[in-house]
Amino acid sequence: MFLVLQRESDAEPTRWRYDYLKLMSVEREDIERRTGRNFAQFTQDVLQGNSLCRRALLFTYLRREHPKTKFEDVDFGWGELKLEYSKQEFQAMRASVLESLHGDELAAALSSIDKNLEDAFDDVEAGGKAQLPIAG
Repeated sequence: MFLVLQRESDAEPTRWRYDYLKLMSVEREDIERRTGRNFAQFTQDVLQGNSLCRRALLFTYLRREHPKTKFEDVDFGWGELKLEYSKQEFQAMRASVLESLHGDELAAALSSIDKNLEDAFDDVEAGGKAQLPIAG
């Protein structure tokens, strides 16, 4: 999964690979302090579109590139920041629904997945393995 920031002035989006397992402990602890959520709850809330959680995640990645970035300075238009599944994640979802759904449910799920799969970013660094970003 990728956190993608594309401001109106940007020709190309900035894309960060979001893998909750690769966030450093100090980053996770900072996220917990800033959002008031334990990390497992944060991972769910960021997927569900919680503004504070997405801002904290963006701050984490921006601070890696610019260590003096302040949380108060991180701002974005809601349409400028999104989460995107990779091709590999859509392929994993597709395999999962093939095993678990049937009939009209299966057809609807496959249609949605296949539509998104066409335009998904190819995560070549994932090495063919996809893991959905939910902490357990």
